[in-house]
Amino acid sequence: MHGMNLLTDLILVLAVALAVVLVLRRLHVPTLAGFIISGVVVGPGVLGLVGDPEEVALLAEVGVVLLLFGIGLELSLERLRRLWRPVLVGGALQVSVTGAIAAGTGFALGLSWPSAVFVGFLAAVSSTAIVLRGLAERGEVQAPHGRLTLGILVFQDLSVVPMMLAIPLLAGASQGLGPVAWAAARAIAVLAGVLVVARLVAPRVLHLVALTRQRDLFVLAVVVLCVGTAWAATGAGVSLALGAFLGGLVVADSEYRHQALADLIPLREVFASLFFVSIGMLLDLGVVVDGWWRIGLMVAGIIHIKFAVVVAVALVMRLPLRVAILAGTALAQVGEFSFVLLASAEGTGLLPPVLASDITAAAILTMLVARLGLSVGPHLAAGAGHLGPLTRWLDVRGAKEETDTERSGHVIVAGYGVAGRAIASAMRTAGVPCLVVDLNPSNVRRAVREGAEAVYGDVTSHEVLEHLQVKHASCMMLAISDPNANEQAVRAIRKVAPDLPLGVRALYASDVGLLREAGATEVFSAEISTAIEMLHAVLARHGVPVDAIECRVEEIREAWERGGRPGTTA
Repeated sequence: MHGMNLLTDLILVLAVALAVVLVLRRLHVPTLAGFIISGVVVGPGVLGLVGDPEEVALLAEVGVVLLLFGIGLELSLERLRRLWRPVLVGGALQVSVTGAIAAGTGFALGLSWPSAVFVGFLAAVSSTAIVLRGLAERGEVQAPHGRLTLGILVFQDLSVVPMMLAIPLLAGASQGLGPVAWAAARAIAVLAGVLVVARLVAPRVLHLVALTRQRDLFVLAVVVLCVGTAWAATGAGVSLALGAFLGGLVVADSEYRHQALADLIPLREVFASLFFVSIGMLLDLGVVVDGWWRIGLMVAGIIHIKFAVVVAVALVMRLPLRVAILAGTALAQVGEFSFVLLASAEGTGLLPPVLASDITAAAILTMLVARLGLSVGPHLAAGAGHLGPLTRWLDVRGAKEETDTERSGHVIVAGYGVAGRAIASAMRTAGVPCLVVDLNPSNVRRAVREGAEAVYGDVTSHEVLEHLQVKHASCMMLAISDPNANEQAVRAIRKVAPDLPLGVRALYASDVGLLREAGATEVFSAEISTAIEMLHAVLARHGVPVDAIECRVEEIREAWERGGRPGTTA
């Protein structure tokens, strides 16, 4: 009968979640927010449909294990190495500053220093699952702000390991340095063990299993590595969830990471949805009603402090203000690891029950509005380029100063990456006047060193475009790597200069139609260009005449122009 009760609860939870998410999707509410709201509906605070919420929470723990294993799979140790600057600099500054502000606030309000430090832990981390999914849906993971956001999230996730180890120390802070040294030694041993397994054991095990060509055995081996690493890590005081994250890193450094991720995605999505539903079940609406002003202040404080800290960290790293604002709005919430920390601290007395309830409610509410930040960010970032004090601090010339120079017939190049440098160099060689504009101060200074005229500015801003004198330009080329900024810039340019010839670089073929609809004259898709180059090479290798190759290439271009696919042409 016990098993039947659990099955009944599980069916109720998933059925309600399915209905609620379907309804909310029509209102453009993100799926993860829908799962949290579903948990609120089925939880004890509303309908009370679940007889034993702890049983569902047990299944949800499996969900968070698979969720964090998947996150570890997507990162890999090699990717962490490439992201070293945003991870080590951006992440360390964000976690330490946010934690210090939250801890200082708690201490000033009367908490003991161990409790205040623990509050700092809870406030420092953001939701990896919500933020990464949101960035992926918008195609912004590889954008500059996406890389900074990912780097900070990685550091946050890794920093939870020492946070977990510190909970017993904070609960018994008078135990001296012995437990601290022992906890540090265990943490180092765990990380060293993960590195050894990642390099020596996991690839060999997966290779042996892959030789059998049995997919079920491969899935079983991946699950064993996931759960086994998690279980082994618990011996060093690390939670199952964090152990699973480390297990993901183990598999991620093997050649089988993509297959492992593909096989686990269906299982991961089902159990991860249960995790977010279980978070919603933690929200007691009675607590929210009774302490609405306290919880409201917490929510506002978390959002504003985390936003301000991330923006400040990005500016200290000399990143563009647009990147700083977009990363700040993305990370201005509390994450799933906070609930793992709260569960680990249960029974230790670190937090008074009322404060723990208020923090839980505030954290859930910040997660509910997290995706709103991703939508609001571009609007907040618009117009960043004409801030005079900022340009002086960054030691670059602002677009506003261009008003003093009369220009006509010049080419404007937005973005000084590989494409932007090539265009600007060609213009200088041909003797064509060219003006470079970029939101990365390092790129602006580099352009000036290389002999280009360059200013700091945001081409999504109407005022900046006026200062660049786009009405009198001969043409403008957008070579920036942020898909959302590309579309905003095209629409802004068309309001200022409706007839200006405008070329735009797009990362994906799916962006071509959107940018043309926004007003781009020409769109150059890296994806389409790569496909055509590959086609040209393979046809030439098989002896197809040049005229026939060019004819086929033209057919493909026309198919993409019509919004179709190359395979649809005869």
